[in-house]
Amino acid sequence: MVEAFQEIDVHGMNKVTAFAAIDAKLKRASGAVYQLKVIHGYHGGTVLRDAIRAHYKNHPKVKRIELGLNPGETDLILRDL
Repeated sequence: MVEAFQEIDVHGMNKVTAFAAIDAKLKRASGAVYQLKVIHGYHGGTVLRDAIRAHYKNHPKVKRIELGLNPGETDLILRDL
């Protein structure tokens, strides 16, 4: 069974590599996947976090972005429950 929640860890990557990894994960995500948790970290700065949030805000497969209590993570919501 495919998990409804998946995650990908991209902290330490540059923007190009992180976008490629996230895009590949989104492409492989089935319709059963509700949320993709992107772990980008924040201790090294917020450049990667801000780039991910801006880039995927209007992505066709991402319904919305949710910000949790952990500033090192961004949740990409792919469908409604």
